[in-house]
Amino acid sequence: MIVVSTVNVNGIRAAAKKGLTEWLAGTKADVVCLQEVRAEADQLPSEIKDMEGWHAVWAPAAAKGRAGVAVLSRRAPERTAIGFGSTEFDGSGRYAEIDLPGLTVASLYLPSGEVGTERQDEKERFMAEFLVHLDSLKRRAAEEGREVLVCGDWNIAHREDDLKNWRANRKNAGFLPEERAWMTRLLDDVGYVDVVRDLHPDQAGPYTWWSYRGRAFDNDSGWRIDYLMASPGLAATCADAYVERAASHAERWSDHAPVTAVFDHRF
Repeated sequence: MIVVSTVNVNGIRAAAKKGLTEWLAGTKADVVCLQEVRAEADQLPSEIKDMEGWHAVWAPAAAKGRAGVAVLSRRAPERTAIGFGSTEFDGSGRYAEIDLPGLTVASLYLPSGEVGTERQDEKERFMAEFLVHLDSLKRRAAEEGREVLVCGDWNIAHREDDLKNWRANRKNAGFLPEERAWMTRLLDDVGYVDVVRDLHPDQAGPYTWWSYRGRAFDNDSGWRIDYLMASPGLAATCADAYVERAASHAERWSDHAPVTAVFDHRF
């Protein structure tokens, strides 16, 4: 079995002080994908940077204090890559991948966007390039007899049951018709499988992000924007997939919660 977790840490230095370090020490995950690290290598907390038993690939953004992703694995990767061959985005700290025996695992932080601004244009450019990469990644892996798992903060709620207040967000970034259609293409045309939704087809959520404003967490008024997207062969082996929601607002160490999946994949 292999256990994979993904979580947007909302700044690794702050998260380490609030409970991320303890979570990493206690997790049973074999691979952990992190997003929004927001730190250069020399800025990482020592208790994170020097963790025993983990191999780490860090991909900070060229713009300091922004974005940044990482992939942590208990087994040494056979190959690592930062970026996906994009002139515009490979230095933005939004994508890193590793190869383990028979499996490629990637960490993604897709731009959040903002309607009517350059940020939304940037998001759309990223989506267009990234979909091509996801298609070629899956095809190449199939030719090599490998499976693929792309984890992270996709910043899109795909279906109405992926966010609590969907009616009020129909014109907002993250739930725009064109963004949702892009996710549908990823699933239906490119052929990835949303493993959490696959195991919980009729459940509202489970949500993975809650605003710090108001009582969003206490009311479970959240969004499901953190996904583990798997190649069909790997998805068919998924025995469990769940959100590690904090027991209380005070125990949160990020505005996101880890999402974890268990696969019957043998190295």
